[in-house]
Amino acid sequence: MTADRPARPRSRQAEVAFTLPPDRLPAFLRLSSLAARTMIRSSTRVTIEGLEHVPTSGPLILAANHVSNADPPLIAGWLTPALGRPVHWMAKAEALAWPVAGWFLRQNGCFGIRRGAADTEAFRLAKSVLDDGRVLGTFPEGTRSPTGALQRAKDGVTLLALRTGAPVLPIGVSGTDRFWPRGRVLWRVGGHIAMRVGEPFVLERGGGPDGAKESLDDVTTRLMLRIAELLPERHRGVYGPLLAPRPGAAAAEPGLDGAEG
Repeated sequence: MTADRPARPRSRQAEVAFTLPPDRLPAFLRLSSLAARTMIRSSTRVTIEGLEHVPTSGPLILAANHVSNADPPLIAGWLTPALGRPVHWMAKAEALAWPVAGWFLRQNGCFGIRRGAADTEAFRLAKSVLDDGRVLGTFPEGTRSPTGALQRAKDGVTLLALRTGAPVLPIGVSGTDRFWPRGRVLWRVGGHIAMRVGEPFVLERGGGPDGAKESLDDVTTRLMLRIAELLPERHRGVYGPLLAPRPGAAAAEPGLDGAEG
């Protein structure tokens, strides 16, 4: 935890975020993650890998691909108990206005971000979460992929990682686009889904031989390649051709290897 812990929060979003304890799980979050695991396990087969990489202290950015509404409950359901502390999720602002669901999201540490706009308040709050030594949950693409494959990511998560020095935990989610496709009100029963967690890393901005700083786009690409290498080929999208083949890379559909959660 850094010395510049944010002073008294000013917005309602900040009040909710900083009400949650930074180093333990309240009963409500324990029940929420249990409910998510129960719902998913009763509907589909789940493969979980890499929970041993999850840090249990210090600031952390969760960075995952996003293909389905099932992604947040899958990630939160298994990572929250592994972390042993709350995750503060960056969510679309309109979702927090929904009756009942909006209240539930806020109690689970979510705060709103206006998509398609430079939301400086949300950026400041996200930075404060990290400055306070907490966990920030993000989807660098900004929205669900319409094809199931990685899209070009926005640079917001990259900027947060560079400005705070917080480690990034890459997460690859696969099969959820078939489990709960876009446009469906409810998920399907059956099939396989998977979550693979990579090793945390610190994102730094390098320089070229001419002394010029690495472009923000290039830094973002390096971040996304860490996610892409955790995914089956069909999910890698625009970052697939940039990955060098290597032994042990995730190349199959979920449920064929790893530990069942």
